[in-house]
Amino acid sequence: MATVPFPLVRPLKILFLISPYQQFLKKIATGGVLLMGSALVALIWANLSPSSYHHFWHTDLTFSLGPLSISKSVQHWIDEALMTLFFFTVGLEIKREILIGELAQLRRAILPVAAAAGGMIFPALIYLFFNSGSEASTGWGIPMATDIAFALAVLSFVDKRIPFGIKIFLSALAIVDDLGAVLVIAIFYTKTIYWQYLFASLGFLLALGIINYLKINKTLPYALLGVGMWFVILGSGVHATVAGVLVAFFIPARGRYNTDNFIEKVQTYVAKIECPDGTCGHTRLVDQTHLNAVQAIEVACHNTMTPLQRLEHSLNSWVALLILPLFALANAGVVLGGLDVKAAFTHPVTVGVALGLLIGKPVGIFVFTFLTSKILRAPLSKGVTWIHIGGASILAGIGFTMSIFIGGLSFTNPEYIELSKFGIISGSLISGGLGLAVLYFSGQPKVE
Repeated sequence: MATVPFPLVRPLKILFLISPYQQFLKKIATGGVLLMGSALVALIWANLSPSSYHHFWHTDLTFSLGPLSISKSVQHWIDEALMTLFFFTVGLEIKREILIGELAQLRRAILPVAAAAGGMIFPALIYLFFNSGSEASTGWGIPMATDIAFALAVLSFVDKRIPFGIKIFLSALAIVDDLGAVLVIAIFYTKTIYWQYLFASLGFLLALGIINYLKINKTLPYALLGVGMWFVILGSGVHATVAGVLVAFFIPARGRYNTDNFIEKVQTYVAKIECPDGTCGHTRLVDQTHLNAVQAIEVACHNTMTPLQRLEHSLNSWVALLILPLFALANAGVVLGGLDVKAAFTHPVTVGVALGLLIGKPVGIFVFTFLTSKILRAPLSKGVTWIHIGGASILAGIGFTMSIFIGGLSFTNPEYIELSKFGIISGSLISGGLGLAVLYFSGQPKVE
């Protein structure tokens, strides 16, 4: 039995301590299940009533503030505004991983970084093999990305049969993969740059850097500058979601109090909650001294947590449970009745995307991981075998969210967009099923 190291407090049994990383994995996996359901609803809706589906998501929504006015379709608001919050949380997760996570030490980071590189290069090459020289060649970035929410949701079905290290490997790989996808979007899918807006964005970055340097921990200044950053990035021609990642890198990863200050303050406040009869009960909070002490402890916790932690904790649920499902509803509606399914399956866009996810992803990830491990003597995590790496490599072929997102940027031809979605859905479904089977038969259930 462990006891709380504060005086005058009854010993408390600590049943289980969940790390922030485990909470992140659980939340993302839960969101992934909801994402699957939303994608299924979108497919059913689009095929039962194509006109209502497209009319709803393409309805214009206008926001005005004095002389300023922005009018976009509901789908565009989701893709360019709400998805900025998704990219913001991706940026926060990348920063946290670089500072204290799997990417903090070269020896630990090298395998997922190498795996992500292979998982981006091979799918792009496979896609270009089928589409090089055609107007559809611009879609080479579509099969490069892994959908971390979908992949972790599928992984949760075999949670008791796999080591925890494989979850860490897959999520770290997907995070590096997301960073690569953001760079691809910013560099290769920006058609026209309006330099005056881009220079204005540098001013916002400078302001973010200054308030970070001054150790300002209030989130409001970062939020206001972030909104301004989004507007100028939107006007620059670079996709507005890139602003989310850039702003995330400037969010402080240091709290106002260090651990010693926190312990000292909390010990002082807990000592004020003294109950002579040995039990305080719920009604003791009517005691103003107790109430003040509890509120002071809450403030101390708030000041000890970093803004990065607070934002991750508060936004992850919104992103996983609302924004990504909305994105799936607005973008996954492939009208199968309008497609010649046989022709669609053999079209170079569909084949390039599907095989890029189904073959390019696992081959690239496994080969790069194996070579890096052998050449640089980088060990696998405890309990992880090469069969586990193979299964995770196949699961990484689930490219739903980011792949559909890049598909919308790649083409102006609506037919190509629909074909790319067809390839994404088919490739992701097969990858999910195969990866699940490999991991299921890779070991015995863990004994609790």
